[in-house]
Amino acid sequence: MNHDAYTDEYLAGILHSVKTIALTGASPNPARPSNGVMGYLLSRGYEVIPVNPGQAGKQIQGRTVYARLADIPVPIDMVDVFRASEYLDGVVEEALALGPLPKIIWAQLGVRDDAAAAKAETAGIQVVMNRCPAIEYPRLIA
Repeated sequence: MNHDAYTDEYLAGILHSVKTIALTGASPNPARPSNGVMGYLLSRGYEVIPVNPGQAGKQIQGRTVYARLADIPVPIDMVDVFRASEYLDGVVEEALALGPLPKIIWAQLGVRDDAAAAKAETAGIQVVMNRCPAIEYPRLIA
């Protein structure tokens, strides 16, 4: 897939299909973008599960934080990646080890790794990179 541009239909289809989101790189700091996006997604009815090894067992926005994707006890529809581009491949590897696989890996603004995206897509996972669901949602859904 060409990750330089996404159709509105592609993004809206993802946002409509997702219910459970694992947010990697979640921060308890309200000034951090991951915290604000988590709050926004929660306010739109998504189940958002924070992932951050340094915060595991604590709470962010009233949700228990997990150290790794594999620690989450429910199936995940989407992995929202608030990590630098060099970590995207590792997140994809973690996601590929899950059963069932998540349907989508969504890498936040500034996060892109085409090889990691190709690996996820080969496994049947849709990928969005360098976009924010909290920006796309009000533009496409609300």
